[in-house]
Amino acid sequence: MSKRKNNISELALELGLAMNEMKTSLRQKIQAKINEYDPDLSFELVEILGLLSRNNGINQQEISNTISKDKSSITYLINSLVKRELVERTANENDRRNKQIFLTTKGNQVVKTIYPWALELYEKAADDLSEEEIRKALHLVKKMTANLNEQDLKI
Repeated sequence: MSKRKNNISELALELGLAMNEMKTSLRQKIQAKINEYDPDLSFELVEILGLLSRNNGINQQEISNTISKDKSSITYLINSLVKRELVERTANENDRRNKQIFLTTKGNQVVKTIYPWALELYEKAADDLSEEEIRKALHLVKKMTANLNEQDLKI
């Protein structure tokens, strides 16, 4: 491996580790705020509620793909949200086996309460960054993800 490729791969590794560290830190801080609001809610449950607030009516597979959890975990989490009356499952008109997930009024209220806390934490994380820096970083991460998805990686 050339020195340049080794350097790029080491930098990419450090970037991945730094992104994971940031995600873990944000998750812990958000969970702490969630616990103050409702100790029985988990970050994963709120993550699904937030996703539904932006894409209400998607199915379990779409939720699974978006938040990178297997379908059985998503089923368990959605069952928990249904029991709490935060979401409801509705059969798709075209395929009754395909259930769409919708926020209930109660679920919407939870999102409206918790979402500003999450935004506040992200604002703190981006405190001394410009919009352009964030856009470039977002573009970079999306490009790296696309590279991974396009290639048949053989290790």
